[in-house]
Amino acid sequence: MPRMQRVLERLLNLLAFLLTVEHPVTAEEIRHTVAGYDQETDEAFRRTFERDKDLLRGLGIPLTMQATDAWEVEHGYVVPRDEYALEDPGLTDEERAALWLAAQAVRLGGTGPGPAAIFKLGGAPMTVGGEPLAADLGSDPDTLALLFRALTERRRVVFGYRGARRHVAPYGLAHRLGHWYLVGDQAGAGTRAYRVDRMSALDVGDEPDAYRRPRGFVVGDHLPEAPWEAGPDEVVAEVRFDPEVAWWAVRQLTARATVSDDADGGATATIPLRSVDAFIGWMLGLDDHAEILRPPELRARFVAHVRGAA
Repeated sequence: MPRMQRVLERLLNLLAFLLTVEHPVTAEEIRHTVAGYDQETDEAFRRTFERDKDLLRGLGIPLTMQATDAWEVEHGYVVPRDEYALEDPGLTDEERAALWLAAQAVRLGGTGPGPAAIFKLGGAPMTVGGEPLAADLGSDPDTLALLFRALTERRRVVFGYRGARRHVAPYGLAHRLGHWYLVGDQAGAGTRAYRVDRMSALDVGDEPDAYRRPRGFVVGDHLPEAPWEAGPDEVVAEVRFDPEVAWWAVRQLTARATVSDDADGGATATIPLRSVDAFIGWMLGLDDHAEILRPPELRARFVAHVRGAA
């Protein structure tokens, strides 16, 4: 495990412990309780613990010392809840909507914040989709230029996609859910949508006017409306959403899903999937407020992913 990752995990373990206990804890209690403080010597532990205290305080976390008993003989460490906890800001629906839009527009390192952070500020607004609001031209604009040329001149294209070569007559090029998609007729497989950033070794045919686009064809009818609707998988998931997130999660689903309300305010949904990985990524953002009921293979894959990330 990289050193920085070990430090981050140890800091998170320490902070979680200090926020859980109801009394000041000594350095010895921390050493024998918190994962990551398994140094062989007292001096090694002292150096590590001193660095971690400085890091926490540098992050603005109010780590202080208080007496462990009425006689003030021994002192321990504590994170005062009234200084650390975030007070309810009392945001209105309009303010929460503005915050949600800002969080979606600002993405650091290619990823955006999950809904859990917004839930802690009073819940996410009733918006649809959790994808970037701005179009991403991708890292290879030359590919888009070649596809646009193939479309306008009705040239067939060949490209690598998920380990196979695809022969496609392009019908349309559109942006959806933060990605560009090519929609076209794949020889022997019918109309399909392909994420442009997943293509490789694109080759545009030499023959113009090589095919005819069907009359009245609408590109949008063949594009995914959710991230988990684009891919090679064919899975139908049944998911139970707790009342805390049900209202928000249901609004993320598309018309392809069926939803039933539960008596406690939660919801159970049947969701067709084409990308299991994208669906698992979305489920992770719901923390422990959603449960995959079936199929068992999908549930096991999700559990394995969570345990692997823990």
